[in-house]
Amino acid sequence: MTCWETIGAYAFRSIGYGERLLPRTDFTLCQQFTLIGSGLIWNVYFGVVALIFGFVLANAIAFAKASHSPLVRKPAEWFIFIFRGSPLFIQFFLAYEALQMLPRAGIDVFGITVHTSWTTKAWAGALFVLFLNTAAYSAEIFYGALRSIPKGDLEAAEAYGLTGFAKFRRIQWPTMLRLAWPAYTNEAIFLFHSTTLVFFSGFPAFQQRGDALYYASYFADKTFNPFVPYPIVAGYFIALTLLLIWLMSAVNNRLNRHLPSNMSGKIRLRPQVIR
Repeated sequence: MTCWETIGAYAFRSIGYGERLLPRTDFTLCQQFTLIGSGLIWNVYFGVVALIFGFVLANAIAFAKASHSPLVRKPAEWFIFIFRGSPLFIQFFLAYEALQMLPRAGIDVFGITVHTSWTTKAWAGALFVLFLNTAAYSAEIFYGALRSIPKGDLEAAEAYGLTGFAKFRRIQWPTMLRLAWPAYTNEAIFLFHSTTLVFFSGFPAFQQRGDALYYASYFADKTFNPFVPYPIVAGYFIALTLLLIWLMSAVNNRLNRHLPSNMSGKIRLRPQVIR
């Protein structure tokens, strides 16, 4: 089998397309690159979906923590404290054991049976843990940025007649994002790296369709040589990190496009007028 045939057979195996059986002998470098890259699809899925939904929840929790009402502020503080104070690895195991305790037949909600068997699958259960974890860390970042908004900006907004939701949409939220975005970029990178922990958690890989680390471990066990598949995983994640940094930098430039340092100045000829 040529390398192109290998790519055609295994490129999308992790999501159910292509060869059903994994190679058993005569492992080639192309097979390892292709299958580990196929498993990376799941890592990207975990990272992207958790980042999007975690961003929305983190904004809500950050503003809840800044609330003057204890009924709103205290739950947000405890949510952040619990998920930031406990290891992510432990959260995976606790979530899996808790989801295993749900009745297999489903739960009746207002006369409708809601099946729960899918919650113990990695694509749902592990994603749920990553989503809550990144929401807690991101919420603390956004909360710190929210507290760092210059009071002069808020006073100027009120002087212009901006109050309530208009002030939030035009001043508070954009300023909070601008201040928090560099730190949030690090959290996004950490989240994508944390997706490799799904392999070590209790959430099973369905029909040998695991993530990048699953296939790297398979090749390491079969060849007794970890110095080929694991560097391949590292190389893929370095490339993914560079892409993520580029995307986050583009968003950061968009958020700060109004600042003088980011404006593309044009050279203008201004001759001195002699009187």
